[in-house]
Amino acid sequence: MAVLALDVGSSSVRAQRFDEHGRPQDELRRERYESADPGEVAAAVRRVLGGAEPDGTSCFAHSLVAVDQDWNALTPILGWRDVRSADAADELARRLDPVAVHRRTGAFLHPSFWPAKLAWLAETEPEICRRAAWFVSFADYLRGRPETSLGMASTSGLLDLTTRDWDEELLSVLELDRDRLPQVADLPVWSDAACSNVGTGCTSRERAALMVGTSGALRILYEAERPEPRPGLFLYRLDERRVVEGGALSDGGDLYAWLERTLSPAPAASNRLLQAQGAAGSLAERDPRDHGLVFLPFLGGERSTGWSPHARGTIHGLTLATTALDIRQAAYEGVGFRFAAILDLLPEVHEVVGTGGGLLHDPDWIQILADALARPVSVSGVPEASLRGAAVLALERSGYEADEAPIDTVIRPRAERAGAYRSARQQQQRLYEVLRGEQ
Repeated sequence: MAVLALDVGSSSVRAQRFDEHGRPQDELRRERYESADPGEVAAAVRRVLGGAEPDGTSCFAHSLVAVDQDWNALTPILGWRDVRSADAADELARRLDPVAVHRRTGAFLHPSFWPAKLAWLAETEPEICRRAAWFVSFADYLRGRPETSLGMASTSGLLDLTTRDWDEELLSVLELDRDRLPQVADLPVWSDAACSNVGTGCTSRERAALMVGTSGALRILYEAERPEPRPGLFLYRLDERRVVEGGALSDGGDLYAWLERTLSPAPAASNRLLQAQGAAGSLAERDPRDHGLVFLPFLGGERSTGWSPHARGTIHGLTLATTALDIRQAAYEGVGFRFAAILDLLPEVHEVVGTGGGLLHDPDWIQILADALARPVSVSGVPEASLRGAAVLALERSGYEADEAPIDTVIRPRAERAGAYRSARQQQQRLYEVLRGEQ
């Protein structure tokens, strides 16, 4: 028994065959892309698949594409990073009870999700909305039919978790006919969030997956008869019996790319910077009290825990002595402290498993995360967690149980740094509260 798994990420497409134990059978096929055009991304998927049909698919969540009657895309892929609908989200929050919406859907009135995007499209692109026969996710667009899986529908922010159908109040406020939304069906398609947890073996309330890819997330996956979202956290369905709960950061690998782009030294300064870094040791060895900075990593707006799209990144404490390494270190720590805020809302978690390309190749960041969280981080031995997760779920549908996901190593927080990190986190929290009060 072998299955072909497909993972459509926010910057690359990957496919690979796995055996009945969930072990890779052949070479990973991968293609990067930088397009928001649905047709171009779909073409990249077809090239990676080489004409084969995947047995299980993982796809980025929250995306929206408007298509006409002939399945032509009328919009680019509107993803979670697109915050143009922030004002529309604010207007929906004035017309609706945000707490009640969150309780029903597990999602927030935030531009990451469909309600804000649909309201914004109706206001700014009325002709596109008039021509649109359906509004679908990219995963649905890729399949070429107006149907979706329960897991993908749940990440839209428009699905009632209890009825497992489109939310009546949101449809009414948006003046949206349910016939223009895909039918929820039993399909082997899941969100990358759920697949990442499954791929790393984080499938209980006690074991959380901490992922740093393009963005960042900390999630648990467990069985629940009646899903009950908690304040500050999202809650999506994986299927009829399991849910994914946690928090997301808009800044992960994107923040790393910004640091590389912004702090890249001029050629003449390269040697001096390398010498300075060598003298100071790795970033993880530097004391968080030495740089004097507080970094709020909201360059892409805030998702968890406050879900404010109007939030912006902040570096407090800059002086003429501040170096590029100081800023990079403070940024890494800042992300760690936001993960710690999410973890505070998940008190049942006993183990954190680190995963994602933005994290696995950076030992410094893993150590800083362990110190910021004040708990060990188990480093996943799965290089492509969402891809493996799609394979494991496909195997499950066929009655097979995959092997346990491997762990490479465990990075422990350093007792001698506990006080410094605790103080630095408190400083970030104070700044966070001041700036939230000004929004």
